[in-house]
Amino acid sequence: MLNRKITDEEIFRIQVVKREDESANQGESIYEQLKREIRDELSDLRNIEDEELYEIIDREIVHKEHSFYIPLEEKINIRNSLFDSFRRLDILQELLDSKDITEIMVNGKDDIFVEKCGKVMKWDKSFVSNEVLEDMIQQIVSKVNRVVNVSSPIADARLSDGSRVHIVLPPISLDGPIITIRKFPEVISMERMISYGTISEECANFLEMLVCSGYNIFISGGTNSGKTTFLNALSSYIPKGERVITIEDSAELQLMHIKNIVRLETKNATLSGDGSIGIGDLIRASLRMNPDRIIVGEVRGREALDMLQAMNTGHDGSLSTGHGNSAKDMLSRLETMVLSGADLPLAAIRSQIASALDILIHLGRLREGERRMLEILEVLPYENGEIGLNKLYEFDMEEKVHKKVGELKNKQKLFAAGYRL
Repeated sequence: MLNRKITDEEIFRIQVVKREDESANQGESIYEQLKREIRDELSDLRNIEDEELYEIIDREIVHKEHSFYIPLEEKINIRNSLFDSFRRLDILQELLDSKDITEIMVNGKDDIFVEKCGKVMKWDKSFVSNEVLEDMIQQIVSKVNRVVNVSSPIADARLSDGSRVHIVLPPISLDGPIITIRKFPEVISMERMISYGTISEECANFLEMLVCSGYNIFISGGTNSGKTTFLNALSSYIPKGERVITIEDSAELQLMHIKNIVRLETKNATLSGDGSIGIGDLIRASLRMNPDRIIVGEVRGREALDMLQAMNTGHDGSLSTGHGNSAKDMLSRLETMVLSGADLPLAAIRSQIASALDILIHLGRLREGERRMLEILEVLPYENGEIGLNKLYEFDMEEKVHKKVGELKNKQKLFAAGYRL
């Protein structure tokens, strides 16, 4: 028994184990070796088709099998992971493909958090190194002609599916590269919002009349209250024969039913500081494009004045959103935004806001995380130093229903469009 001859297969397995041990001692997995070898072989992966990349990956895996025993399931995982690392978003691709995950937060290579079904939790995977994470970041920004580096460590970008990406690099971020990805929201119709309880059917029908009649509507709400999703649903009421111009920091709106649409997106400055094109620049440019309506994804600063002036110069039916904790807070924020870009008396600013906006919609989230349309208010003329507000609908927190609490006073646009209340 002691003199039994060792078979060729046993010799091969001993060699495999020895090589695996040597590789483990070097701290490099089979996946890492293959990734490094493929990267060395190809100078620019973007110049080859996906099928060619798969062929290269398969060839390298077969070649590696001459030295390592790789189980079939592991081969499949390695193949998919390699493709994701070169063409997609490495380990994050799994999260992007999940319908349950709405936000991805990367705090350096080790700490990855996700928002899943409204709850934030830590993910059990991590990047191999900060270098791998930085490579992925450069892959993201290069596809949208953005630059992010030590000299310019903050950048916004958009993935091919429309998801928004915010990037912060060291030395600004102390614990490694930071990425926040807000996945592109599925287009949710107003009918689905009604079924979710976000808005009542009565409120939705009322808003449809207002949009079709050309009322200027502003949507306010806190962070993650669903402003863009609601704006998208509201925009579906725009008559399909109109010419619409959308202006956004990162294009998210999807107005599929509008044929005559112009989509504009802001542009960051170059490394030399030139070439920046902001929301205000795009609003002014849009006025020369003969629009029926202008939709501004979100106003955050001095561009608010350009938006208000556009609404006051005959572009009825325009829509926009802004960050506010209440309807009154939103009006105060608009005043501050205008003041940041123009030396105007407060009375003039308030008069401008009151004459530009017809309707204010406020959104919010309940304690349980559910999104709700909380208020619909009519913006009244500026009188006695204040902008008047007439509350039309509100969400009853106790009964959990939307209730009508007031009557629309300015009905001229409704009557002109052929509606009768």
